[in-house]
This record gives sequence, C-alpha cells and structure tokens, in this order.
Amino acid sequence: MANTYTNAKLDVTTTNATVLYTADSLTTSIIKSILVSEDSGNADTVTLTLTNGSTVYSLFKTKAIGANATVELLTAPIVLQPTEILKVAAATANRLHVVASILEIT
Repeated sequence: MANTYTNAKLDVTTTNATVLYTADSLTTSIIKSILVSEDSGNADTVTLTLTNGSTVYSLFKTKAIGANATVELLTAPIVLQPTEILKVAAATANRLHVVASILEIT
C-alpha cells in the first residue's frame, strides 16, 4: 500500500462540466481540499459534481464565489472510489481557477 500526495488544477475556460480529477482504477482518493479562486473581478458561481458510472451526484450547486475571492469548498474530506470523477462547471467561462489537494492510496 502506497500513499501519494498530489493536486489537480483546472482553469475553467468553459461553462460545460469539465473533469477536475479522475480516481485511478486501482486507487482510493481522499480529496482533502478544493479551492476555487475568482480572478476576473466579477462574482460567479461554481457547480461541483461527482460521477460514479452513469450516476451524477451534486456536491455544490451554483455555489457563489465573490469577485477576486478564494473559497474553500470542503469542511471535511471526500473519498473517491476507483474510477469516480470530480467535475467542475462555472456560470461564466474564464473566471475561475480550481485546485484540489488529494491523497491517493494504492
């Protein structure tokens, strides 16, 4: 069993749901932190989902992010099972950056 710390970064350049992180097929991933930063000077909203197969779970639906603000989305870690996917969507393209801190256990 090995533990690896990593991060996933995304410049949200579209309003479509975009993959932030996919757990490897042999890995359990613990998402320790998800920071969202607004860098255009305009408030926006972010939607975060977890996909398991064809089922999509809403973790945050249109969460407000203030102009030039950074928000920590998590108050407790989230566990991703193998092949589960975190996706991010913004109300407006080219305003948000997202960074997730992850512990991968193989």
